[in-house]
Formats: sequence, structure tokens, C-alpha cells
Amino acid sequence: MSFELQRKELMATKNFIAGVWQDAVAGETLSVNNPATGERVALVPNSDAKDAKAAVDAAAHAFEAWRTTPAKQRAVILKRWNDLIMACADDLGKIISSEQGKPLSEAVGEIAYAASYVEWFAEEATRANGDIIPQAVRGRKMSAYREPVGIVAAITPWNFPAAMIARKIAPALAAGCTVVCKPAAETPLTALALVKLAEEAGVPAGVLNIVITASSKEVADVWLDDARVRKITFTGSTPVGKHLAHESSRTLKKLALELGGNAPFIVFDDADIDAAVEGLMVAKFRNGGQTCVCPNRVYVQSKVYGTFLEKLTARVSALVVGPASNSASQIGPMINAKAISKIEEHVNDAVARGARVLTGGQRLFTEQRAESTYYAPTVLADVDRAARCFHEETFGPVAPITSFETEAEVIEMANDSPFGLASYFYTNDMRRVHRVTDALECGIVGVNEGALAAEAAPFGGVKDSGYGREGSVHGLEEYMHIKYVCQGGLE
Repeated sequence: MSFELQRKELMATKNFIAGVWQDAVAGETLSVNNPATGERVALVPNSDAKDAKAAVDAAAHAFEAWRTTPAKQRAVILKRWNDLIMACADDLGKIISSEQGKPLSEAVGEIAYAASYVEWFAEEATRANGDIIPQAVRGRKMSAYREPVGIVAAITPWNFPAAMIARKIAPALAAGCTVVCKPAAETPLTALALVKLAEEAGVPAGVLNIVITASSKEVADVWLDDARVRKITFTGSTPVGKHLAHESSRTLKKLALELGGNAPFIVFDDADIDAAVEGLMVAKFRNGGQTCVCPNRVYVQSKVYGTFLEKLTARVSALVVGPASNSASQIGPMINAKAISKIEEHVNDAVARGARVLTGGQRLFTEQRAESTYYAPTVLADVDRAARCFHEETFGPVAPITSFETEAEVIEMANDSPFGLASYFYTNDMRRVHRVTDALECGIVGVNEGALAAEAAPFGGVKDSGYGREGSVHGLEEYMHIKYVCQGGLE
């Protein structure tokens, strides 16, 4: 690693099944590499179906004891986990930066964000209240209880390796579920470190199990076929989410799918332009543009179009690109060469359709590796509506912008997408705030705000962006089902 850890034992490199750190059954390994340099950070297990089944066996064995553990006791364990995560925030941030590439300050910020979910659901564990239903017939009492759904399979992405783990596992454990987890092969070390701390916090053996693999389908298929797994929570691409939904129907699992996005960002001519530029900087260039809620289509009303472009270009051209080891870096490397190629294809396509490159628009090369994983932060003006970057997630530091004339026109453009995760708009007209909020087809709306996520808020989309919610009280309900009890003969 390019960073020195204070707690070196957090660099865990094995599967964790039934409370035991172990290699893959077949003995296979895969390499985790630093995207900035291409250098190996660690070797981890490359698990297969046997490891996946062993994880479910462990979770099944532990479920009864965990589900009957008093909610307050589960909350105490989660609070200890939160405290340990925050105490190790610097080390965990260094692990994220080493395997994912984001600047260290941003990585440490992600740890605080991840811990907020653990703390929130520790508190919510004791509030999973049921209902007393008014009697319809004399001599009868009716009630409804919330119970854990059972074993949860969590499949997480590489872009937020700490936050996505915490946002899925914390509510599952709070609800009384046991977990089998498969983090992204690109960034498993953060997940393993968090599990190490969960073990230290007192999570019992078998309650939380993690397997690492490059063969995602092989592991997922085991969990899809196993009727003991009662819920799948997944963050990733829409095609994979649809596959999981289809295949899980055989055992009627509960699903929470946070899938692809194509977020519009709208600037009306009555907006505070400086605030809108700042909001776009926060929303678009966080994590180098590698987030599912990044604005992918920027619409600016024609009256303020030139002013907005000028101010945004000045801000974007000043961003510092570099490795996480450089404290001045604001934009790190993309996750791999494939990601760079996609960004390049989108920019070239937009330019071929008449877009103007105001800043950036090219790969950046370093002495650290011949194959570039850096892309210059880019502003594209006059982007055609048919351009690929307006219809596919670019997942990179590229802001494609076009102008519009009327509110009705931009609403039609914003909703002209199969996706519906997040939307943003800036205006100082309060009547417009309500009109546009109601009209946008999405699960999350940022009004004069570029930073949306919070542990107390429900996160999720509509249409091809999936269903189910993470965070908030709704996020806990995703891991529970309701049991209705009718007791008669009381008179």
C-alpha cells in the first residue's frame, strides 16, 4: 500500500464465514490493484459456489439466535461497530483510496457517511414497533408484529465500498436478519476491514458472512437458488438487477434494487447561478463522477446559458487531478481502463454531433503507468439530445450541457429516460418548486441542493432505476415482514 495503517490488522484478505477468516475452498485468488498505479494492493480469495453455500449455511445456523436477540442488545452491538468505524476512519479511508482511487479526504468523508447508517439503524433497531388493531368483533384482539425476513444476500458496487456495505448490512442486522455479502471484486478490502470491526464489536459468528469473488454470477446463482435466502439487496447496473429479479422469482425473494441512473440537472433563469454552479460541482464531480446520482444531463435556460457555462468552466478547469497520495488531488483515477474508454467514447460521440469542449476532453497520462486511468474534468456545451452521454451513464468527470427555452420543454426532456433515480433543479420561484417537483419522474429530487444523501432519508428510484428504499425508517422495513395475529375467545 502507498499508505501506512495504524491498525495493520484491518488489511484483512480472507473470506469471513461462520466467524472464521478463511481462504476460498478451491484455493483460488484474485488481485486487488491500485487504479492510480496498477500495482497490486493485496491478494484475496476468488470464491466459488462452495464458498457461497458455506456462507448461507453459516447464516442459517446463526439466524434463530440472532433474530431472538433483544433489539436493544443488537443496538448496543451496532453502536459499538459505529464507534470502531469512526475511531479507525483514517485507516479505512486509506484502504478505500488504495483500492478505489478516490482522494483521501473524500475517502475519509465516505467513512463518516457509512458510519452514519450504522448509528442510525442502531437507534432504529429498538423502534420496530407493531400495531394494536381496533377490534371488529367482541372477544377478539388483533395485532401486527414486525419480524426479520431471514437471510439477506447483499451485493455491493465498487464506487462507494464502505457506504454501500453499511447502508445494506446495518439495517439487516438491526432487523434481526443474518447476512451473506459479496462486495465488488475491485474493492473488497474496505468491506473486509468493516467486517473485521463488526467482529470486534461483538457481531456473533455466522451473523455476518462475506465472500470475495470475480465470478459474481456463480456466487449470486447459489444465493438465488437457495430458498433459505429470503431477500436480495443489490446496487449496480439495471441489466444485472433485472436478472436478479427474474431469477429470484423461483423462490419469491424480497428485493431491493438500486440500479442505473441518468439524472437531469436543470437551471432555470431565475436561479442563483453561483449556487447552481456550486451544486453541480458537488453533484457531478464527487468521486470523479462515478456515482449513480451524478447529473448526466445538464439543462440551462437560454437566458443564463452563457453565464452558467463561463462560471462552470472556470471552476472545472481549476480542479486538481491526481492520485490519492497527493493531498491536493480533487479528482482521482477512474476505476479501470474500461471506464476510461467509455468516457472517451461518450465525449467523442458528443463532439461528432456538434458539442463544444470548453475544458478537458482528453485522457491524462502520468509517469506511474503507461495505461492512463485519469480523465480530465470536462465541460461539453451545445450537446445534442441524441448524444450517448444524454442516454447512458458516463460514470466519469464529464458535464454535458444544453440549453432550453420553457419549463414544459425541459420537463419533457428530463423525463425522456427509462431511468428515474435522481433529479436536480435550481430556481427561486416557489410556485415552480412545487410544479417541477411533482412533474419529475424519479425517486429523489434535489431542489437548490447538489448533495442529496442522508441516513435519515429514503434512497432509491423508479422505472428502470429499481425499487425499494435504503436509509430512513423505510430502509428498516425493507428487511422485515409483518405477522398478523388474531386472538379470539376472550369473552
